[in-house]
Amino acid sequence: MSIKTSLKLLVVDDTSVSRGLVCMSLDEIGFKNVDFCSSGEQAFDIATRQGVHIILCDQNMPGMSGLDLLKKLRMQKSTSRVGFILISGSLTKPLLEEARKWELNNFMPKPFNTAQLKSCLQTVTGPF
Repeated sequence: MSIKTSLKLLVVDDTSVSRGLVCMSLDEIGFKNVDFCSSGEQAFDIATRQGVHIILCDQNMPGMSGLDLLKKLRMQKSTSRVGFILISGSLTKPLLEEARKWELNNFMPKPFNTAQLKSCLQTVTGPF
């Protein structure tokens, strides 16, 4: 079974256009098991109840930010090993340093293209 069909990915972004762009890129890459939601709270619920392998999450969302979600996931035994990619148009050095303390797997600046997203994912999964 291919990694593109076996991995469960979750796209988290409060903006439908951004969610759509990430999902379209994942589809172009060939990922088949992709879900999405619009908040960190929903993402945490999905991760704990259904399980996911990799979360691609926007940083700037109302309520729970991407970094807040990462911290909450890492503090739970059942979700502590979930792959996490932070996506943002305003990735700062202090933000990335804090995220790395919480074992961020990778990050993706906005805007991005499909090739950049594929490369970002491959640093987490290995070649596919």
